[in-house]
Formats: sequence, C-alpha cells, structure tokens
Amino acid sequence: MPVEKEVKMDLKKLEQTAHSLVANGKGILAADESTGTMGRRLESIDCPSTEENRRLWRQLLFTTPDMERYISGVILYDETIRQDSDSGIPLVRELSNRGVVPGIKVDIGTVALAGSPGETVTDGLDGLRSRLNKYYEIGARFTKWRAVITIGDAIPTPYCIDVNAHALARFAALSQEAGLVPIVEPEVLMDGGHDIDRCFEVTEATLFRVFQALADQQVEFEGMLLKPNMVLSGSAAGKRANPDEVAEATVRCFMRTVPSAVPGIVFLSGGQNDSEATLNLDALNRQKDKGSWELSFSYGRGLQATPLKAWGGDPANVQSAQTAFLQRAKVTSAARDGNYTPALES
Repeated sequence: MPVEKEVKMDLKKLEQTAHSLVANGKGILAADESTGTMGRRLESIDCPSTEENRRLWRQLLFTTPDMERYISGVILYDETIRQDSDSGIPLVRELSNRGVVPGIKVDIGTVALAGSPGETVTDGLDGLRSRLNKYYEIGARFTKWRAVITIGDAIPTPYCIDVNAHALARFAALSQEAGLVPIVEPEVLMDGGHDIDRCFEVTEATLFRVFQALADQQVEFEGMLLKPNMVLSGSAAGKRANPDEVAEATVRCFMRTVPSAVPGIVFLSGGQNDSEATLNLDALNRQKDKGSWELSFSYGRGLQATPLKAWGGDPANVQSAQTAFLQRAKVTSAARDGNYTPALES
C-alpha cells in the first residue's frame, strides 16, 4: 500500500502569505545581495563596504515612510536578518510592524557544475532544514533560492537544467515543511547576443523541468511563488524586442509551463535598467489574456539603483534617498497594475 504523505505544513497559512506577497499594487523588494555584490554596489558610490554601511543602507530602505503602500515583502540576506535598526529594533521586526512580510535568501551561491564547462549549480541544501527552522524563529515567513541558466554555445545542457530543477524543488519542499513560502527562482540570464526566440526556447525548457521536479517533490503549488526572468532578447542582441513583444512571448511561454494553481509570478529585473524593467512589467499587465496568476515584481537593482546614487553614503542624504526609493516603488507598482505612464517619473 502507498504511504500517505505526512503534511507538516499549514497549507492555508502558506497560501495566505503567498497571496499577501502579490496583493494588488504591491511587489517585493529584493535586498538579499551577498556581501560581495553589496560591496560592489557601495563601491560604485565610493562608500566602503563595511557591515555598518550595509546595515545603514538597508535600514534606509526598510524605514522609508509609506513604503508599505507599494512593497509587500522584502527578501533579506543572512547578515541583515540578524541586524537591528538605530532604535535597537530588529530590522525584521521593523518590517513586520508595518505589515511588510520578511523573507530570506537561503541558497549560498553558485558553483561550477562538474562535467559541464560554463554552467553552474546552486549550493546550500546541506543543513538547510535546520537553517529554515531558525529563520522562521527569527521572523522570516518566506524564502528564496536562485538557480542560474546561461545561454551560450551548446548550453544550457539538459543536465544543467535537471540538477538545478532538482535543487529548486528540494529547497521548496523543505521550506514548506518549515512553514515558509518558497520563491522559486530559475533565472535564464539575458547575457549574450541571442534573440528572443532563443530565450523563449530555453525558458520554456527550464520551467517545464522545474515544475516537473516540484511535483515530484510534492510541493504545494498554491503555497509558493515563481520568480522567473522575462522572455527577452539578449543584452548584446543587435535588435532587441520591444515591451509588447516581450509581454506576448513571456505570457505565451508561461501559459505552456506554469500551473494555474501558483498564486503569482514575481519577475526579477535581471540586469534590465529601471526603465526597461518598468516598461516590460507594464506591458505584461496590459495583456488581454495574461493567465490566472498575479504578475508582480521582485526587483533589486530596479528599485535600488536610483536611491543608492541619491544616498551616496552620506547621512545628510537619507531623506532624499528615501524619496527616490518611494518614487521607484510607486512607479513600479503602477506598472505592476498596467497603469504606468511616463508622467509618473516626475
């Protein structure tokens, strides 16, 4: 006789959290940059990458007045989830006190995929169950794991897609077991000169295998979110697809691969500049038939680049940086609902 699956998670709570993260007019701030990535961003404004400066930058974002009008959740880094604000309140509580759901990046980055030059797999499954339980105790209510798929000569290979799909599914199953909503992020990079058709082909193959693996691992689709790339031309393509072409191709691809039970799709900005990410998200939400999912955002650079420049590491610029952040959040929120106009930029 088949053994019944032991249900350890509260599916209703997972569903409620997932739906709250894709509430109308709202999206997710990805503030989960690793120490190295955050260091490069701070260096771009001539600000030393110390733990204190990283804390100050994230505190600036999380305490921006009214940010909760447009931001439903924030993905944190391990360092950040353990830090306090200047007032002595844990940053995770600064968020939850305002109705913003705290989340946590739980993978530990990519490594070379053995036997497949030019491809990577994401590490972090070892000891993940205990780390998830600890993050829940600290206050996290959702998680994120990123897999990276590169388009190039003879890649991606089915082998690369398969091992990354398995890792994503294992992460998702363990997250739900711990009472955390998994955000599954299979990112097909936009690096390269490929056209939008090649991106479609690779994204379709990746998502098909990811959801097959999720089903194999008995992940509850109603209690998860997908964080994918948009179907785009490569960044070095001679003629890049316009927002309407991106929207049509993206929705068509997802109609073929993403179950309707998934509450929402929170797109990554994935190397797009502020304008491109906003225009493409707006075009997606203007589609007549855009599927049953909420089409929202989980942007890092797309929300942070402008306010980071405004801040410049100077305490005197905190208010102007917060104003810039709120403006980017407001503009992106409008695009998330298909209501963006250039006039909003002012």
